[in-house]
Amino acid sequence: MESMSFHKFSGNYLVLRPTEVSVFDLFRILWSHDLEEKAIVQCPPERLQENIRRKWLIFMSLSSQKLLLLAAEPMRWIGEKLEMWVNLVSLNRNVFVLFLNLLRGKVKMPDRRSEVFMSFIGGLDTRVELDKDIKPGDCRYFGAMAAKLSYENEAFVRRIIRDYWKMDLIGYYNFWNDYQKKNNTQAFMVYDKTTDMIIVAFRGTEPFNADDWSTDLDVSWFELDEMGKIHGGFVKALGLVMEKGWPPYVDNDNRHGHLLAYYTLREKLKEKLNPANKTRFKVTGHSLGGALSILFPAVLALHKERLLLERLEGVYTFGQPRVGDKKFKEFMEIQLRNYGFRYLRYVYCNDMIPRTPTDDLAFLYKHFGNCIYFNSFYKGKILEEEPHKNYISLFAWIPRHLNAACELVRGRILLPLIKGAEYKETWLLMMLRLWGLAFPGLSAHNTQDYVNATRLISRRIYHQLQHHRHPWKIINGKQE
Repeated sequence: MESMSFHKFSGNYLVLRPTEVSVFDLFRILWSHDLEEKAIVQCPPERLQENIRRKWLIFMSLSSQKLLLLAAEPMRWIGEKLEMWVNLVSLNRNVFVLFLNLLRGKVKMPDRRSEVFMSFIGGLDTRVELDKDIKPGDCRYFGAMAAKLSYENEAFVRRIIRDYWKMDLIGYYNFWNDYQKKNNTQAFMVYDKTTDMIIVAFRGTEPFNADDWSTDLDVSWFELDEMGKIHGGFVKALGLVMEKGWPPYVDNDNRHGHLLAYYTLREKLKEKLNPANKTRFKVTGHSLGGALSILFPAVLALHKERLLLERLEGVYTFGQPRVGDKKFKEFMEIQLRNYGFRYLRYVYCNDMIPRTPTDDLAFLYKHFGNCIYFNSFYKGKILEEEPHKNYISLFAWIPRHLNAACELVRGRILLPLIKGAEYKETWLLMMLRLWGLAFPGLSAHNTQDYVNATRLISRRIYHQLQHHRHPWKIINGKQE
């Protein structure tokens, strides 16, 4: 495979190509200084020595991505069978009724494309109605629910938005990734007449989608003069154009139907937001979707899209990983000050995803904006950074496992008794909680905890954020 010309848009980059790597190549990385000779690692020649010091990280990233490439079909098969079983039980009410229907020859079979078929994420938390106590205009209003809904199929999304939310679906999209050569970035756009607001929701990492995990584990990065270093996997998913980077415009007519997320959503927003109206928009997402949500206004700023940035009400992310270095952080802080949109970054307790990639000498990735951190009882506070920011901590090991054990009791017994039946966790989520006894950082990444947080966290915190003129300046509940 020929070398790609990344230097056309980035003077400093590191690009990994797992499709080209062999097992022998992987281990050769550890003792060879010729990283580029095997065409599996690309970087500017003058930056070669700098990246040689990251050989272990490159090795681990390429190894993980190669394993995911090999496991892609088995993962997909397991995910499909698990989702079919969960929907089969749900469609027939429960296991007991399913058995009776089987005996009577009246089993209801699920259809993956139907408006009632739920994803694995949807099976963890089956709630679809908005919280009636959170009124339109509140900055908590359906952000977490939209992020959760983004994991579902188009028919399901359309039904929920129409029948439960009473809103209008503008579009449901499956976008192209120029580097993975497939459609793997999902998003939807909805209009709420009550608040005259458009909501853009990006889907996060699907548990059984190897391409999503490869995006997350890709330590590639690109450095742009204005923006700094940005996570390569995330910008590729948002619509980075092969060998061109972020040109101001792309010609969709010459892309054979391969629509890119950033450019398509930007043009759709331009159609809907114009000087003749006052409609605003917000962006939301969970996990990978959160990373794409904050990168979207970053590229808008790169392209000087002033009208759209002035109409941006806020970015709301849930379990979002870090996306860029200190220079990117400073670039975005300027945009927050200039355009005054909110950026609320929710972090639940032991969730490890917001603590990656690490903020250390290996990556130097930084968070910014308001972190709304809450513990396992949904007691929240506003911080500049979540506790144990890089997850690895000897002091946190015991509390994390104790929290994981408490979550089992809390979700099935305590919370439903105190707050009501809608907080009772599904058996599928309880199985995930059991797995969390061994891996608490991953089980804490589920969407149910983030939806609960927006509903149960102290309203005093949201009052501070909602009514302060410059909300990005509030840290630890106080004005800087």
